[in-house]
Amino acid sequence: MKRYIHIKKEDREFIMASLKVTERMVYYALRFEGERGNTDLARKIRKLAMERGGIIMIVIPEIETLYDSDDYMRQYLPNGVLLEFQKKGDGGCDVLHKGTVVRHYDNVMVRDIPAIQKFASALR
Repeated sequence: MKRYIHIKKEDREFIMASLKVTERMVYYALRFEGERGNTDLARKIRKLAMERGGIIMIVIPEIETLYDSDDYMRQYLPNGVLLEFQKKGDGGCDVLHKGTVVRHYDNVMVRDIPAIQKFASALR
């Protein structure tokens, strides 16, 4: 899963001036990219970015989510899997692959949803 630190242009310029680094180095550090993004200098850049209000962002595939009036939340994943969460009742979730329920989860909490999505995304 790709991630990066989002900061304002002024903050990038501040980091470049403070640490005497290039814009390219800040780019590598904030995007955790390559060997340059994994050095002590990159860690210093990220620390300073976070101190100046940086926000860690995660890049994920877009997932369409529908909150239906029939007390279900449905997510349509790019691989064709449907996640059907009950908003009432046992609060369960069915994972449907090619129209067949392949797994059911009981009493799903919000914190459980990423793991369910990860399982469902791996189905082919």
